[in-house]
Amino acid sequence: MAVLKWVSLIFASLSFFAPPPAATSSSQQITAKFLDLARRPELFDWMVGIRRIIHENPELGYEEFQTGKLIRDELDKMGIPYKYPVAETGVVGFIGSGSRPFVALRADMDALAIQVHGSVEWEHKSKVPGKMHACGHDAHVAMLLGAAKLLQQHRHELQGTVLLVFQPAEEGGAGAKKVLDSGVLENVGAIFGLHVGTRYPIGSVASGHGPLLAGAGFFDAVISGKGGHAAIPQHTVDPILAASNVVVSLQHLVSREADPLDSQVVTVAKFQGGGAFNVIPGSVTIGGTFRAFSKESFIQLKQRINEVITIQASVQRCNATVTFGSDERPSYPATINDIRLHGHFQNVAEQMLGSKNIKEMKPVMGAEDFAFYQEAIPGYFFYVGMVDDKKGPFEPSHSPFYRVNEDVLPYGAALHASLAARCLLEHQPEPPLSKGTSHDEL
Repeated sequence: MAVLKWVSLIFASLSFFAPPPAATSSSQQITAKFLDLARRPELFDWMVGIRRIIHENPELGYEEFQTGKLIRDELDKMGIPYKYPVAETGVVGFIGSGSRPFVALRADMDALAIQVHGSVEWEHKSKVPGKMHACGHDAHVAMLLGAAKLLQQHRHELQGTVLLVFQPAEEGGAGAKKVLDSGVLENVGAIFGLHVGTRYPIGSVASGHGPLLAGAGFFDAVISGKGGHAAIPQHTVDPILAASNVVVSLQHLVSREADPLDSQVVTVAKFQGGGAFNVIPGSVTIGGTFRAFSKESFIQLKQRINEVITIQASVQRCNATVTFGSDERPSYPATINDIRLHGHFQNVAEQMLGSKNIKEMKPVMGAEDFAFYQEAIPGYFFYVGMVDDKKGPFEPSHSPFYRVNEDVLPYGAALHASLAARCLLEHQPEPPLSKGTSHDEL
């Protein structure tokens, strides 16, 4: 059944696009032109400066006021109209004819609540205690602004309109969902997003079609018993014992209930209760995450997590209440790349970088809120490599040692611009769902 549903989704995505004509020489010239322009010192140095300003002044989700102002100031200088605010602190710019078809490019803006490690000596490190851009979103903004410069300079060659989506709150705040709910992307026929990659060499890209990143949910549970002195446990109902059994039982959901070929994860990452060595507490709180690539597996995991926690707690004479996610921390769907856009991406990337620099990425269990766009619009997400052995090791995302190789900026800007321009020229995407509204007034 899952296979049939995936096949139907593939064919549904094909209907969003008119049959593409053969790639023209002008299309290929766009690809080469944008990379050459992005490498020029005037554009490269400008993107570096933007990136460093944002890195020095990180802002958490839905707090990106100064980042948004910087973006708006730069769009004003370029003469690019925009809508603000979108999703509280987001900005959406518009380049091109102001009419259909519409293609969107997305960059996330938010930082993380991580303290940069004291040993980091970079001149432009975060100036805000307890916050840093430890996931490359500062580079994403700089690259999309770089793409905006390229596209604006060639706006008369665009066969439609490109939307520049500067999105807040990717890190757990589901900013993408709020952007969708705003209606600003209603007539968009395709959307592209990228992420700098610490596993791939500079000058390369990595992605794939179909499921790329997992759907992610979160749970919290309070297991309540009866506290008392540790020396007389017979007079207590020990919630620590009950919670310990819950943690072990939850691991069986993957090891003994999931299809080994259907990747799933259940992780308990929080266990809180008590505070004294000789007192059994009255309650324990546990929490964690669960992940899967298919919606069916995701729903099944959620149901079984609730059952295991409540029933296993009752075996130990305790009560349990389970909550899943919240408005501040919603579940994310799986990131599933559109198969038609995969072909488009490969053509653009191969002509820009060469076939040897196109890496096929295996699905990973991380999550990305770009998936919300893909539930409503044919979308494609990819990684731009930035590893250079001459510059030492690059720590993974969410590390207090995280850093960006700024040589990646021209690649991201040129890929953004080329993917959008050539999609408009070659594929003429139409919106999957039209509600009768238009951006013709732009």
